[in-house]
Amino acid sequence: VKAVYPKVEGVGAENLPDGPSIIVGNHSQVQGPLMCELYLPDDKYIWCAGDMMHIKDAPSYAFRDFWSQKPKSMHPFYKLLSHIIAPIAVFIFGNANTVGVYHDARVLTTFRDSVKHLQEGSDIVIFPEHDVKYNNIVYEFQDRFIDTARFYHKRTGEELSFVPMYVSPVLKKIYIGKPIRFCAENSMETERKRICEYLMNEITVTARALPLHTVVPYRNIGRKNYPKNKEER
Repeated sequence: VKAVYPKVEGVGAENLPDGPSIIVGNHSQVQGPLMCELYLPDDKYIWCAGDMMHIKDAPSYAFRDFWSQKPKSMHPFYKLLSHIIAPIAVFIFGNANTVGVYHDARVLTTFRDSVKHLQEGSDIVIFPEHDVKYNNIVYEFQDRFIDTARFYHKRTGEELSFVPMYVSPVLKKIYIGKPIRFCAENSMETERKRICEYLMNEITVTARALPLHTVVPYRNIGRKNYPKNKEER
């Protein structure tokens, strides 16, 4: 993949804290995970939908998450495409540095594996957007990924940092922002809200400060509907 994918530049690596952290970015469809797998510095493991790592689950998940909002007349084509890409996706995600993410009882495996990699000194990279629009840059973050810091604190007594990251496929750059630290004294409800709002807002501020460009959104919508990072003058 790296042989054919455009080269990406990292900006702001000096903001990465010493020691392991959780790096949180906008998904940019498939582009965000690809760019980070290929070009983000340091050792890292990327959270990946667990369904895309199992051949029997991948087709239905791929259609639902990638193409269900395409015109209904095109659904048969995309359902076929979902079955075609399934073995490729399982192969790629199974061999990349990934952590399977589940939304059932297996979620404890997600947290356990993440804490293990953090203790070994690797960063965890997460793209937590879901289908609720926040602004023209990001969709709202699902907030339970913050719980990784609670499990890590229980295991080590240390408080993790969360690092905002803006991924721009159009500019071919990854922008790393200033981190925010988990506070174990606060309730999890407080920390989920506080940290998610900080991350979403920092990613937004970073994107809007850049030259005018097209934002690759979370949803796989038509290219003509892709937003800009700010109003054109």
